[in-house]
Amino acid sequence: MSLGIIAVAALGLASSSCNDLLDTKPQGVFTDDQIGSDEATDLMTAAYATLLNHYFGNNESFAGPINNWVFDLRSDDALKGGDGVTMEGYMHQLEVGNIQSDNDIANFKWRNNYFSISRCNTAIKAILASDKLSDSERASFAAEMRTLRAYYYFDMYRIFAKFPYFDETVANPSECRADQYSRDEIVSFIKADLRDAYELLPPVQDQVGRLNKYVAAAILAKVDLFTSDWAEAEKYAGYVIDSHKYELYPNFLDMSKPEFNNMYESVLAVQFSSANSPDQYNFNNCLNCTWSEGNLYGNGDDFYLASQNLVNAFRTDENGLPFLDGSFNSENIESADYAGNVDPRLDFTLGRIGMPWRSHTYNEKWVRNMELYGQYSGKKPYPSPESPYVKPGIVPWGASSLNYIIIRYADVMLMEAEALIEQNKDLDRARTLINDIRSRASRSVDPSYTPVDCNPMIASYAVNEYPATGWTQDYARRALRMERRIELAMEGHRWFDLVRWGTAVETVNAYYASESKIHTYYIGANLTADEIYLPIPVNQVDNAGDLYK
Repeated sequence: MSLGIIAVAALGLASSSCNDLLDTKPQGVFTDDQIGSDEATDLMTAAYATLLNHYFGNNESFAGPINNWVFDLRSDDALKGGDGVTMEGYMHQLEVGNIQSDNDIANFKWRNNYFSISRCNTAIKAILASDKLSDSERASFAAEMRTLRAYYYFDMYRIFAKFPYFDETVANPSECRADQYSRDEIVSFIKADLRDAYELLPPVQDQVGRLNKYVAAAILAKVDLFTSDWAEAEKYAGYVIDSHKYELYPNFLDMSKPEFNNMYESVLAVQFSSANSPDQYNFNNCLNCTWSEGNLYGNGDDFYLASQNLVNAFRTDENGLPFLDGSFNSENIESADYAGNVDPRLDFTLGRIGMPWRSHTYNEKWVRNMELYGQYSGKKPYPSPESPYVKPGIVPWGASSLNYIIIRYADVMLMEAEALIEQNKDLDRARTLINDIRSRASRSVDPSYTPVDCNPMIASYAVNEYPATGWTQDYARRALRMERRIELAMEGHRWFDLVRWGTAVETVNAYYASESKIHTYYIGANLTADEIYLPIPVNQVDNAGDLYK
């Protein structure tokens, strides 16, 4: 059962008020004595379908997406893009640090996550009440849903300062207060569910797209990084690595090939399809597809472009190492004629004028508003336009069957490396993990590999491994943080990394100051510590009465 099939089988949800939202159950609910293995699978199918975030229409998925690209707009990595600052202006609010309580992204994320949590709770309650399932089936199925629920609550935890928490035992979720539990209590509930799930879930599922024990471990490690629980993060990231179930893609470009879906680095992935219902398209990324000369992709809206600051972070020195002293932004990579060294992941991640894009030449006609937003459209979510998994004119805006990987193996490797570095423990192991990722980047520069995405005849590519000499805890920490930025660029991780490192305010305000010389709408932008987390959406407050005040 892939999540593409799951999308077709999903049961409907129709209401958007707060009280109804928290209580919403799938239509056609089974009675307890009807819940056998097939019926349990149907209920879980409805819960898995929530990963598509396609409840109310395209904007709900565009701007409240599971891949969280909209939160990169709050970081130093990304620009909103599109036609101008007023187009989807609620996104521009995030970009310049001026977020209002009626911001649509806050509301979309709130609604999407609670609709999803509600479906998980409905499935768990029915599964546990069934007398047709074996004890092992009940335990495993419920653990699967608790893992999915834990991910949604973790999403709430890193976005909102306060929010209600309720599980399947709560009779009336609409009576839950936003301040009923502290953040520490909520994250303890999340971790407990994931620890239990790791013990109860199988290492392999028979059906594609379903969560196994290593997914629970990877999510738990990610939660642990957010709470600085370094020892546990090391432990559970290590479980994923030591399983030998995953490995790095042979070539960096492979993550953009649908033929490699559910292979190599795919730890937690949303399954998409371009073959059937439009609800199965990856609407998360449709808004962001480059225009493309000749309308190769069915002209996207060209949102989510990279900042010059991110592009400059790909600069490398004469030894093929990044500039970790903060000087990476002292010189701009402005064109393909840039004479210095660059990490080849730059041209696998972003469009640069004069460089290949899936064997085409990226030029000004691929960019929607170059004067305002520059040229650096994101590439990772888009296969070659000639791919049989892309159907321009039938499937809109570059949508394809390419899965979206929420957690990929390189991320897990960097989780363990970071946990080791923060404990000042086994720094050689951490260096090896980082160097393995850098080695893959280096060997990905292969002009014979198709489609062509980099050109060593034009660009000077240099990415090498870190030597043991000088590999102190401080240097290793800076190397790790730069590696996360480069390796995972434009995948929706950067803002959350800055938040958990405690560097968001300093980094973003410095970015506003430097980037405003290029993008003048940043002039006067400012981020303060009390703006890190989004406010509860005002319409949710209004609907909930005193519960959220």
